[in-house]
Amino acid sequence: MKINNAPKLTLFHCLNSFEETNSMFDGCTIKTVKMACSSMTKDIHLLKAFESGADAVLVLVCQEKDCRYAEGSIRAKKRVDYVKTILDDIGMDGRRLNIFNTTAKDSGPIKDIIKTTISELETIGPNPALNHFN
Repeated sequence: MKINNAPKLTLFHCLNSFEETNSMFDGCTIKTVKMACSSMTKDIHLLKAFESGADAVLVLVCQEKDCRYAEGSIRAKKRVDYVKTILDDIGMDGRRLNIFNTTAKDSGPIKDIIKTTISELETIGPNPALNHFN
């Protein structure tokens, strides 16, 4: 549900890469999806987020050398890169999907990531797939 036409974001994150605070989400409606490890990020889940109405999807992962499962961040990045190419191929603009290496203590940089995403959406516009699914 969009409130006052605020951009809708879906945020997938490793438990160790993000600590949620309400002030981070000013200017948008957000759905968060917590995962034990970012390696659980699957192509289909990223695409379903757009089908469900997300204007942008963010994936927050641990620093590559700090991932407790060794390669979770690397696997997630490969999947995100693949889905970005799909979004470009179908005309949805791969810039709607981004991955960032963060830590739960990085609330300032994460808030900046969200603000930058909202600003980028002003340029690329709302999710064009919504007209096809609603």
